[in-house]
Amino acid sequence: MIEIIQNMDFTPFFLSFKLAGVTTVILFAICLPFAWYLSQTKSRFKPFLEAITALPIVLPPSVIGFYMLVALSQHSALGSFFKDTFDVSLVFNFTGLVIASCFYSLPFMVQPLQGGFESLDKHMLEASYVSGKSKVHTMLKVALPNIKPALLTALILTFAHTVGEFGVVLMIGGSIPAETKVASVAIYEMVETMEYGTAHIYSGIMLLASFLVLLAVYVFNGRQRRGIGI
Repeated sequence: MIEIIQNMDFTPFFLSFKLAGVTTVILFAICLPFAWYLSQTKSRFKPFLEAITALPIVLPPSVIGFYMLVALSQHSALGSFFKDTFDVSLVFNFTGLVIASCFYSLPFMVQPLQGGFESLDKHMLEASYVSGKSKVHTMLKVALPNIKPALLTALILTFAHTVGEFGVVLMIGGSIPAETKVASVAIYEMVETMEYGTAHIYSGIMLLASFLVLLAVYVFNGRQRRGIGI
């Protein structure tokens, strides 16, 4: 066992955590105003937008991966534009993994934030507007500080969900060492080649990391509820 650990390549874990970190930051920047809009709008198109946002939860990863591969390949308008203009390929590299991960993890960022915003006291928001504050100021300075449990849940679940991705990242990135071979793909290949000892260690690390992430969320949220007397 010690020999196996000494010979292990931890690059896939580094790539997984790097991918999760970049995806989480990008999604937070994009989804914060979007979740705020969904929580405040009364548009008849709101259910349509919510359904699109939630699609990655119910669609098989292979389906998402296939359509993302088609959309980002050099034969598509988007892929061709990036290749011809910036000489950047959007598939089988880390950039492609980030794009696919942002779509796949979208609901895990949007839904907790939206739920947090919708749970706020409307009178508090109205008081901010009456005092002359803009919608952006109200969102950032009034609403956001008051949804800390939802904010933490969104950030951690998005990070953890991205770390555990398999189907989508395999379809978009394949298994290129030090580029797209994340931990979940590495475990799959180990099982295929019957390297069960190393697969056990990789899987154990992923299991422990996932448990600690979820434990942190529940402990923090529990303390927040007790702090406000819920």
